[in-house]
Amino acid sequence: MPFYHLYELNHAVMGPMRAAADMTRLYFQNPLNPMTHTEYGKSIAAGCEVMERMTRRYGKPEFGLGETTVSGVKVPVHENVVWSRPFCDLLHFERATERKKDDPKILVVAPMSGHYATLLRGTVEALLPRADVYITDWIDARMVPLQDGKFDLDDYIDYIISMLHFLGPDTHVLGVCQPSVPVLAAVAVMEGRDDPYVPSSMTLMGGPIDTRVAPTAVNDLAMDKGIDWFKRNVVMKVPFPHPGFMRDVYPGFLQLTGFMSMNLDRHMTAHRDFFQHLVEGDGDSAEKHRDFYDEYLAVMDLTAEFYLQTVENVFIEHSLPMGTMMHGDALVDCSKIRRTALLTVEGEKDDITGRGQTKAAHALCSNLPEEMKAHYEQPNVGHYGVFNGSRWRSEIAPRVMDFILSNRPDRKMATSKAAPAAKPVAAKLGAKAAAPAKPVAKKATASKASATEKPARKAPTKKAGAKADPLAKILLASPQGVADDLKAINGVGPKLEQALNEAGIFHFWQISSLTNRQIEALDDKLDFRGRIARDSWIDQARKLSEVVS
Repeated sequence: MPFYHLYELNHAVMGPMRAAADMTRLYFQNPLNPMTHTEYGKSIAAGCEVMERMTRRYGKPEFGLGETTVSGVKVPVHENVVWSRPFCDLLHFERATERKKDDPKILVVAPMSGHYATLLRGTVEALLPRADVYITDWIDARMVPLQDGKFDLDDYIDYIISMLHFLGPDTHVLGVCQPSVPVLAAVAVMEGRDDPYVPSSMTLMGGPIDTRVAPTAVNDLAMDKGIDWFKRNVVMKVPFPHPGFMRDVYPGFLQLTGFMSMNLDRHMTAHRDFFQHLVEGDGDSAEKHRDFYDEYLAVMDLTAEFYLQTVENVFIEHSLPMGTMMHGDALVDCSKIRRTALLTVEGEKDDITGRGQTKAAHALCSNLPEEMKAHYEQPNVGHYGVFNGSRWRSEIAPRVMDFILSNRPDRKMATSKAAPAAKPVAAKLGAKAAAPAKPVAKKATASKASATEKPARKAPTKKAGAKADPLAKILLASPQGVADDLKAINGVGPKLEQALNEAGIFHFWQISSLTNRQIEALDDKLDFRGRIARDSWIDQARKLSEVVS
């Protein structure tokens, strides 16, 4: 029997025992039971609770951030999904302030390493008073049907780029632990494309940028075993009846076993103390234990392709620091990063990501000006203390926010339509062009896409007249960032793509927003002979524009 199936069977078999333990606990906690107030009764109730908690499966926790304080005033916080893909939702913590505050947008990229994004609850909570916070809420791979396709490291990078496109200018990205590598790679890819939506700053916290520096037990395991060992021993198929039935995954329970085995004595002591707190009636200490382990023991499965690529690229081949990491067919070159300021944060006692592994990003970003780089090492904290707890709130978070605020672009100049006003911003950020005013939203309609890109277009003057040339509103003198691959539209080959580019069409959104009048004009201009309508270019372009946004 496959190991994952055996795990599921064991969980099912333990179900009646968990129920019996819970009933016994309630019996010995009933105030009408005389034994409830005895040492014996308290010990039985405590033992049953420990047994039930150690054998249960923990579901995804809630963020539970219902309010925050903005400028000294408590305001409600609403949690909304604003962008969605099969393997990830983008959550926005919307603050219900009376007036829209001019705070920076921060994209917090949570680790996809077994735990849910709620592990960063404290991270988000500390940023909310001074920032507009978004976070990646990764989906448990066993809950994603096989027909939704694969998810690998390239897809992870593409997701980050798509989110940055969705959020638009003046966005700051913060990668915690594992995401530091794909975040850095995503920014490098965007810089290589001269992407106008490149983030203003990126903060990498406790991330394994170069695991050759101060290797830890995690790094040593990957080097000693090799990728073939991981393929044979940790990749399993999701059992029935989960929605992701037959998907190859790295199960969350195996990841959790690895986490706990690194500090097994500490976890055993914690559960022994929990038992004692229950017997002694120390409710506060017992509740702290419950809160921590409710989060710590809630785990999710990872797709096998993403996990294996991460192990191979980050821990075995060291692809990013060696300069050999690929994103699709393109080389990930961090030396191209010139516009995104870099802050790295490490913990002095981090036993998962060794000291210096995250700081290695500075050497890779060799063409980034020194005044746009900063590094901070927090004394006396381990891995989790870098992004959670009292030291994070009082010492690290203020430094992160100060760095972000000091690296915001001049919004008036960045959003100005006048070319002379855009030049100082480009010079300040090392960019070739200022960013457009707004990003193209994921589910934008044709009309919305047209309105979104309007500030960057070369609109006709009143003298020229829109009636004289209906295409004047849609054509561009040059692509905005990297031109889309128009050959992805069925019916468009290399010659047609060249003709479209020469006419001033470089992007899917331009085609998806064509009106009937513009289609007729383009048909006449390029002699398409009805091909746009016949091959359904509009519908194809609309779907493709949603993918690249």
